[in-house]
Amino acid sequence: MHYFQEYIDRTNTLSVKWDRTKDVFQTEHPLLPMWVADMDFHPPEAVMEAIQQRAAHGLYGYTYISTRVKEAVRDWMQHRHDWSVDLDWIQFSHGVVPSIGKAIQALTEPGDKIALQSPVYPPFFSMVKDNNREVVDCPLVEENGTYSIDFNELETAFQSGVRMFLLCSPHNPVGRVWTREELQQLGQLCVRYEVILIADEIHHDLVFAPHVHVPAAALSEAISRQTITLTAPSKTFNLAGLQASSIITEREDWRTAMEKIDKQNGFFTLNTFGILAMQAAYEHGENWLNELLHYLEGNIRLVDSFLQAELPEVKAFQPEATYLLWLDFRGTGLSNSELQKALLEKGAVAMNPGHSFGEGGKGFARMNIACPRDTVKEGLKRIKKAVRHT
Repeated sequence: MHYFQEYIDRTNTLSVKWDRTKDVFQTEHPLLPMWVADMDFHPPEAVMEAIQQRAAHGLYGYTYISTRVKEAVRDWMQHRHDWSVDLDWIQFSHGVVPSIGKAIQALTEPGDKIALQSPVYPPFFSMVKDNNREVVDCPLVEENGTYSIDFNELETAFQSGVRMFLLCSPHNPVGRVWTREELQQLGQLCVRYEVILIADEIHHDLVFAPHVHVPAAALSEAISRQTITLTAPSKTFNLAGLQASSIITEREDWRTAMEKIDKQNGFFTLNTFGILAMQAAYEHGENWLNELLHYLEGNIRLVDSFLQAELPEVKAFQPEATYLLWLDFRGTGLSNSELQKALLEKGAVAMNPGHSFGEGGKGFARMNIACPRDTVKEGLKRIKKAVRHT
């Protein structure tokens, strides 16, 4: 557990989180970065050893993805999520966002309607729009400190001719772990209206007890045949820079259509180190993950206690999953622009502005607490300074 306490200097490593913050937030102020979703922790020792051993070999030619890598993905899904996956169902991609783009290109046509639920991960919007499809937003319902799905609105949208639905499960940024009943209702709607269900389950391992992640495709045979599941070790084990993810669907025709897009773009394998890291993480990373979850829960408790004692006008939605806290600043009375200016200029802390997540995000910010506890404490002090000194 002690290794999560270690401060690791990430500056001057081409880190998006640490070296691009000023550019992204368009300021000259030195900022504490608590925004983009990667962790300030080393990955499991087995992952670093696999990469270091391969790096020491000194030759980095074309590398294929062995059956053992697929087996590692399959075994992880079975053991960790009680989901039986055939090896043939598994394809690979550089990341979940490219996978969303590939599925859109392979299985829909320009002008098709694609539904999503805001506030949600911003690339959901951009992947739809950049591929010349139409966004159909079915916002989540905020009530009593949590979020739920408006199934009536979703069904109305599906009746209007929606071709594909982008599901964020567990949800980023609001931290919900959808229940089996909620997912069952969602899946049945997709089956009834023949809507392709794209389940972004990249945060599926970062779930806090007693909540349990249920893979959408594991619900029933009918729902499985309507679903493409996108996963990766990147969020779980802090491997985003290695660009390796999985696409899982039992539909052979859909796999063939996506393989055609790969051929058109010349994609045929992953980065050498991404392949090795994926296998090592899934084969040897479980104990590390269990310790990580315990540490993250401590960081969440720290934020809750600080806000209640020091800053009650700011509320943190209790996350059921992810290391991303959805903070509600509406009680401060600050406008969107005033809030962002205060955080950057007065507090010198960088968090993702809530409005970037779409409808319902105004007055919110997303805080990344996957960092040493001292960094979380410093971030909270800066947030207080921003809000109380405007």
